Formats: sequence, C-alpha cells, structure tokens
Amino acid sequence: MGRGVLRAVLSMSVLSGIALPAVAGELVMVGGIPLDFILFALTLLGVALFHGHTLYVGLAGLVTITLYKLLFTGFKTGDGVAGLVAHFGHEWVILVNLFCLLMGFAILSRHFEKSHVPVILPKYLPEGWKGGFALLVMVFVLSSFLDNIAAALIGGAMAHQLFKARVHIGYLAAIVAASNAGGSGSVVGDTTTTMMWIDGISPIAVFHAYVAAGVALCITAYFAAKQQHAYSPIIKGAHEHTKVDQARVGIVVLILLFAIIANVVVNLQFNELADHFPFIGVAVWLAILLSVPVRRPDWEILPETCKGSIFLLSLVTCASMMPVEQLPPASAMAALSLGFVSAVFDNIPLTALALKQGGYDWGFLAYAVGFGGSMIWFGSSAGVALSNMYPEAKSVGNWLRHGWHVTLAYVVGFAVLYFTLGWQPTEPHKSAMSDPDRPAAVAVEQRSGMAAL
Repeated sequence: MGRGVLRAVLSMSVLSGIALPAVAGELVMVGGIPLDFILFALTLLGVALFHGHTLYVGLAGLVTITLYKLLFTGFKTGDGVAGLVAHFGHEWVILVNLFCLLMGFAILSRHFEKSHVPVILPKYLPEGWKGGFALLVMVFVLSSFLDNIAAALIGGAMAHQLFKARVHIGYLAAIVAASNAGGSGSVVGDTTTTMMWIDGISPIAVFHAYVAAGVALCITAYFAAKQQHAYSPIIKGAHEHTKVDQARVGIVVLILLFAIIANVVVNLQFNELADHFPFIGVAVWLAILLSVPVRRPDWEILPETCKGSIFLLSLVTCASMMPVEQLPPASAMAALSLGFVSAVFDNIPLTALALKQGGYDWGFLAYAVGFGGSMIWFGSSAGVALSNMYPEAKSVGNWLRHGWHVTLAYVVGFAVLYFTLGWQPTEPHKSAMSDPDRPAAVAVEQRSGMAAL
C-alpha cells in the first residue's frame, strides 16, 4: 500500500480518538468544525497527495468515518449498527445504479472504440486545433440527451483514436467539462437535473443553464484544443479505407436506448419505486447481456474499472454520512459557492438539500453543481470514469495545472448567466419526500401533473 498511505490511514484513525469523550448522537467539534468534515477533508487530501493509491485512501477514509459514526455520533437514521443498516437502506439504490453505470458504460465505450467510428472521424472534422474543438462540442451535444458518464467515455474513446492515445490532461479535463456542461440544462443529461425533475421542477426551469454552459464550453474547448494540438494533433487520412463495424454501433445504440428509456419511464410512471430497485443500472446491463451473442464485450477492462468505481462509491458514501443539515440562504453567491464545493463533495446530497430548502434559480444551481465538479478529476462521476480510461489523469495537481481553463470557464459562464438573465429564484420548493433525509433521487412520491410532461 505504501508508507504514505499508511500514514494517512493512521492520521485519520488518531483523529477519530478525539471523539472518545462524546455522548452518542452528539457532534464532536474541533475548532468549530464537526470532526466528520475533518475526517472527510483528510480523505480528500489523501486522494490529492497519493493519487497512485486513490482506492486505498478512499476505502481508508470510508472505514474510518464509518467506525467513528458507529462508535460515537450515530447516523441520521439511528445509532449503532441499526443506524448504519438503515442508512444504507436509503443509499443502496444510488450506489448500485452508479456502479452499474460506470461498469456498463466502460463496456459501451470499448464497443464504440472498436466500431472504428473514431478512426474515420478525422476526415469529417476541421483541420488543426478546430478538430479538437469540434470533438468537445460533440461531447456536449451527446451529453444533453445521454448520461454524462456515457458522453465522457465516448469522448475519451474518440480522443484515444484521434490523437493516437496521446491525450493531454488539459484536454481530458475539457472532455469531462463538456459532458457535465451538456447535461446541466437537460433533465435526462445529469443525475442532479434528473433529481430536480423527479422532485417536481419543470424541465424548462433548468434549460437556461445552457447560457452559462455554452459560454463555459467555448472557453474550455478553445484552450484545451490548443493544448491538445500542440501536444499531439489529429492525423488525417491515416485510415481512409477503414470500415465501420455496424454491429458494434448497433450495440452502443441499444445500450444507450435502454438507459434513456429506463430513465424516462421510471421517472414519469414508476418513480415511487425508484428507491427500491436500481432500474437504470440493470437496464444497461440487460442490454449488454442481450448483445453478447452479437459481439463479445471486452470483459478484461472490468477489474481496473471496478477499482475506480469502488473509489468513487467510497467518496459518495462518505459524503452521504456528513452532518450537512442545511445550506446557506438561497442566492446567486450561494449557488456559485456550491459549484466549488461540488469539485470535492458529491453533488447528489448537495442537490437534495437545495431541493429541500427551495428558493433557488434552478438553472443556476444545475449549472453550478453539474459543471463545478469538472474542476477536479474526482469531482464528478464522469471524471472518475474517464480517469479509469486514462490513469495519468488521477493527479489533482496536474488536473488543476493543465485544466486551469475549466475553473476560468466556470466563473465566466456563471457571470454571463447572471448579468444576462439575472437571478430569478422560484418560490420555496416543497419536496414530496416522505423522509427529508433521503436523497431526492431515490425518495420521491408521484407528483401531480408529472405524467403530463
């Protein structure tokens, strides 16, 4: 595991000892900050420092935080083992869905790469750096109606072929940013916007996020395309006689259709069952299994993909245990801040809290929590998925240094949206969740008028 990782584990374990005098159910404060957050911050710091051992650091953080809450503070759902079991009873559908999507879309991206579509793509793209720019626009468009994980992985597969496997980290950050930007204004393009839709917010209420997302895309795509062209330009004309494997293209379409149909149908007709079964993840794997007789999937990629997926799930689970009871009053500045928080803190519980609180301009919030996660590689599921394909991206320092344009694009995009359309908050939104501690993605009831959307 390495001495550095062991030191990180020991540090978190020692800090847990501070909680010994606490009474069960009472938060332990260190310098005015709950110890839970300090342990989570140490986990994230360990991920940043020991990017070669992210899985071990993530699991060490999860074990430490779980033991701390088991022994001292308990969970929102209760104390001890019973509270832990009840907590996972609320969270397991999100975790299983996310795991299935990460693993399934890794298979999808390999089918897409082997279809030879990325190989013939250069002859349809503009010359020079504009070709890389156009590719990022394609990822943006794909993510508007596909899951952003799928869009990022398809973009990564195309980049792998177009640039002969030499993809600049700044360009990888831009692929993630483009996929998150494309999903920010669509209720089927990102988990957070889907949560808003399920909770009764109109799809039109998030659509103006595309004002900010479009500006952000142009900024990050321009600088990233320039970076990539200087690092490894597109080679045109190298595979003019390559034929597309239409069977693999059909498999890609089948998997995506199953995911989209499951997402739309469950959200519109059966969302009261969404906290009982991971419909979308199962739909993706059903499509994969149905396609096995046509083309054999590359099962060999699953062990490495599984490591990255478990790492993300460990961070998501840690975030779900944090004692985040309320957000600052809804405002444009609060939404802007949530974008930066989303770079290190899972945006699912943040979105659930915002829905519970209400009073936001939902387009601003969708852009903030969606695009904001692009600023660090583990800030979004799309970033973790792409980093499984490109392990060299698993460095916070390199991501920030080479992907600096993502942060710039986030701030400029937010400012353009604010100064053009202005902050237009809705009336405080009343969630239909029967349990206020449940994430909105899994604890909802049928809302009137939803079937008419």
